[in-house]
Amino acid sequence: MPTFRSILVADDEPSIRHVLTLVLTEHGYEVRAVADGEEAVRELSARSYDVLLCDVRMPKRDGLSVLRQAIAEHPGLTVLVMSAYGSQEQALEAVGAGAYDYVQKPFKPEEIVFVLRKAEERERLVRENRRLRTASAPPPERILGESEGLKAVLRQVDRLAPVNTTILITGESGTGKELIARALHERSPRVTQPFVAVNCGAIPAGLIESELFGHAKGAFTDARTAKRGLFSEADGGTLFLDEVGELPLPAQVKLLRVLQEGEIRPVGESRAERVDVRVIAATLRDLGKLVERGEFREDLYYRLNVVNLRMPPLRERREDIPLLARAFIQRFNRQLNREPPVERLSPEAEALMSSYGWPGNVRELENAMERAVLLTDGPHVLPSNLPERLWTAPPPPAGSAPVQHAGSDLSLKRAMRELEETYIRAALRRTKGNRTRAAEVLDISHRALLYKIKEYGIDPDAEAEKGS
Repeated sequence: MPTFRSILVADDEPSIRHVLTLVLTEHGYEVRAVADGEEAVRELSARSYDVLLCDVRMPKRDGLSVLRQAIAEHPGLTVLVMSAYGSQEQALEAVGAGAYDYVQKPFKPEEIVFVLRKAEERERLVRENRRLRTASAPPPERILGESEGLKAVLRQVDRLAPVNTTILITGESGTGKELIARALHERSPRVTQPFVAVNCGAIPAGLIESELFGHAKGAFTDARTAKRGLFSEADGGTLFLDEVGELPLPAQVKLLRVLQEGEIRPVGESRAERVDVRVIAATLRDLGKLVERGEFREDLYYRLNVVNLRMPPLRERREDIPLLARAFIQRFNRQLNREPPVERLSPEAEALMSSYGWPGNVRELENAMERAVLLTDGPHVLPSNLPERLWTAPPPPAGSAPVQHAGSDLSLKRAMRELEETYIRAALRRTKGNRTRAAEVLDISHRALLYKIKEYGIDPDAEAEKGS
């Protein structure tokens, strides 16, 4: 299957247009041919093409003028020029202006195919270089964990990656569904081709079809030029549809056609285009219940749900929490330029984190570690450096005396907040509102003090007046 799909041929000789259309169609390309430069410019604005194959000398508008406008308005377009012997100098000028290569007339049709194959190989190398640059993600971006639940998912990934089966990834928010989709792509034969991710819930319903499938010029108001959709961008690779349950019903119909027929029809376009895309979808919603309520097509549900990969929530893989926490601490040490760096969790903080439910899963854990690295003064993350929602009251030691309290409220979390706020206010009064000196008195960093002042809504100037 060619890397390039659609080719626009622009030449004023009918015989050349006819031969090139026949030959290129036989090699799997979709070809449209026009007779002059002005028509070529109009066609490029009306539809999306991978390649422009144009003659240097054409009526109404010459090939060099068409080339310059095409490259300026369509940056991803590959341009090949054809030239007669007398216009070879112009052909070289075209290459200097951005054309990939030129073919001298008269030529054999196989020469055009050969040049196209070279251009496709260059495109594959560009994509591979781009993939290699993005593959060196920091450790927290990898799939980390030693729990049996996660290992079971990764075993399925290894088994499913080499095939083109559509996969539905389910799980709560923040469990790492996109990381699993990327792992499926990176371990597949499509690894050198694009991985395109889109959050279906983040695109307005009126624009989702245009984003996914593209549109023709004039398809709707403000559609001044044609646009390639995400399916075209992912051609040859993988398209990850996150929150697929948010797709409106009209877009669901079109998605079903892509999955069944392997072709798309841009909005406002009368002809379909072939695409070779592996679709991986993800959702945190129960698609079965959406089907029962008539909000999701049953046939699309079964077409997406060929294989279901369920991402376990973090509360089902508690043994992974310390491993993930260490990885995030290392990352934020680098990103926040911590000197000296935070080394690890204290035993108390690790126990606290391991007992917490983590409703936001790995994403919530990541945010908690960023906060901890910001607020930790010493080498170890303490419970007080963690978000308040993690604080719990451990049971009292066996044989200890009962706690005396003015009331029935034994909330350790509330008591710690009240004590911390009281100390901060007292320090600000003593130092007459001087934040730097107050931080020294409290034995915390200036950054941590400013964070706490904001958190508790303390007015340092008002506290300074009370202390005067």
